[in-house]
Amino acid sequence: MSKLKTAREKANLTQEELAEQSGVSVRTIQRIEAGTDPKGYTLKILAKTLSVEQDELVKSVEKQTSVPLGFLKLVNLSSLPVAFLPPLNIILPWVIMLLKKDPVPMAKQLVSVQILWTVGAFVLFMLAAFLKNWLSLSNGFTLVVMILLALSNIILILWNAISLDKKKEPAIRLKFSLI
Repeated sequence: MSKLKTAREKANLTQEELAEQSGVSVRTIQRIEAGTDPKGYTLKILAKTLSVEQDELVKSVEKQTSVPLGFLKLVNLSSLPVAFLPPLNIILPWVIMLLKKDPVPMAKQLVSVQILWTVGAFVLFMLAAFLKNWLSLSNGFTLVVMILLALSNIILILWNAISLDKKKEPAIRLKFSLI
């Protein structure tokens, strides 16, 4: 059974009702339910009409996006040279992603993970600075925290790179996108 048919039946809609609510033709809905993956606007509007995520209506993200794995590795590994400079670890992969005319969800995921890590690292660094003053710790404490945060980012990037090689998808995937 196709993913669209499952979602449509879960919403208790006929093909005709879904066509009427979404503006997509009944014939297109029939083709998708027969095995064709929806794309572009059709995917977006059907997901919105059925109140589901777009990837719930396609067989696989890789088939939908048909992006070379090398591009995803480039987006991921572009953070590595600037892993110790939090704003740049977002900007460089984001620019590379935007150079591709049609940014893909998996590339957006990789950049979103870097954004989330940067926000978390900032919060942890500020907590460490507060603790340093509150507990009267040495100045070396701040340096240790900075090194540990940079190392954690490097580990995150390498972990995603290894997973892209082995499983063809990042190790860390979010249920949402920040971009």
